[in-house]
Amino acid sequence: MSDESRPENAAPPAPEQRPELDAAGREELREKIVETLKTVYDPEIPVDIYELGLIYEIEVKPDATAHLMMTLTSPACPVAGSLPPEVEAKVGAVEGIRRADVELVWEPQWTPDRMSEAAKLQLNML
Repeated sequence: MSDESRPENAAPPAPEQRPELDAAGREELREKIVETLKTVYDPEIPVDIYELGLIYEIEVKPDATAHLMMTLTSPACPVAGSLPPEVEAKVGAVEGIRRADVELVWEPQWTPDRMSEAAKLQLNML
């Protein structure tokens, strides 16, 4: 039922009743997620986690759920307990995303080679 044909006091469709996203819709949400990830910083490095190369995979499923695989610069990183939940909450708050889950992985191991050129330039590594 479109917004124009739904009675004024009727609730929007439940999330389970939302139509599935096509490839273009999933890509649009993926781009919104990337923009959101660029607002999350590793507290020890003045570069966002996306440009730092900590995000290995972003999958937006047809039901508007998002699955991310990320790592940290080291297993001993002091934000290992707080950064993944922060990412999950921020991605879950992206308009259009029903739910987000973040999987913390250690393989492949993160190295500075995973950083974007912009991040390397910002850190005077070029």
